[in-house]
Amino acid sequence: MKIARVTVFGGSGFLGRYIVQRLASQGKIVRVAVRNTEAARFLQPMGDVGQIVPIKADLRDANSLARALEGVDAAVNAVSLYVERGKTKFADIHEVGVQNLARAAAAGGIKRLVHISGIGADKGAASRYAQSRYMGDRLIREAFGEVTILKPSIVFGTEDAFFNALASLARLSPVLPLFGLRRIDKPPFIDGGFTRFQPVYVGDVAGAVAAALTREDARGRTYELGGPAVYSYRELSEFMLRETGRRCLLVPWPFWAASVNAWFLKMLPNPPLTPDQVTLLKRDNVVASKALGLADLGVTPSALEVIAPAYLARYRRGGRAGSTRLARNG
Repeated sequence: MKIARVTVFGGSGFLGRYIVQRLASQGKIVRVAVRNTEAARFLQPMGDVGQIVPIKADLRDANSLARALEGVDAAVNAVSLYVERGKTKFADIHEVGVQNLARAAAAGGIKRLVHISGIGADKGAASRYAQSRYMGDRLIREAFGEVTILKPSIVFGTEDAFFNALASLARLSPVLPLFGLRRIDKPPFIDGGFTRFQPVYVGDVAGAVAAALTREDARGRTYELGGPAVYSYRELSEFMLRETGRRCLLVPWPFWAASVNAWFLKMLPNPPLTPDQVTLLKRDNVVASKALGLADLGVTPSALEVIAPAYLARYRRGGRAGSTRLARNG
């Protein structure tokens, strides 16, 4: 099936911009559905004149969804809410908004729909964010049965929120927390940061989206997307310190203490940590053993060690020209 015109919801976000660029490089006309069209203008040079067109849309506004989908062959939903702000709650975006989009896509005769969710979005999730994601996955499947759902682990890339946040903290603080606490059989007899992750490169997720839009075998299927290796939170923190040449003491931090701190931090305009995010950190975020993945979409995962050093270099003392010597972790 030929897919020539695609609407990408949330196309100006971290993941969305890579999806837009990938689709434009394939010659597709891309409509970027966002709430602020002016803020999405930076995407237009990624394609030819008139190839990438921002359009105002909101998942909570059914009329705007219909306009954004008019005349296109397919749609991608890359909208997500990681921190609840004011009256905007997880359910507004992940459930009500997703259901609105699915219904509009079905009513508009859209041929293909790809929805970005996340590993950990399942019925038994303790996190309200993950619960909301799970409900959204159910609702979109009910309204648009052949939707393809992609569930990545933590996504890394130049503008990511994970490594950039860690590296920024390492520039300001001599101590980095390792969330969680457990006993070990050697000094200091306690350790932290044992939650496991499978970081996936943002460009590979964009490649998976592009493949899911055209592959017939992707219809109605769910894929879990992870990179080629699994790391603990401690290992990811140590990796960041090595690549930035920073020296920080890595201190195990009990989840209960992190939750107390996060309760106060959530009151900030842009909280670095919320209680719900602490809950998310209690659970491994890796691809299930029998899940469909990147390989099933014809995408070869990129290694963290190949991609991340290039953008972490800016956090070295003296910038990219600074020392790359190994940092000693406490």
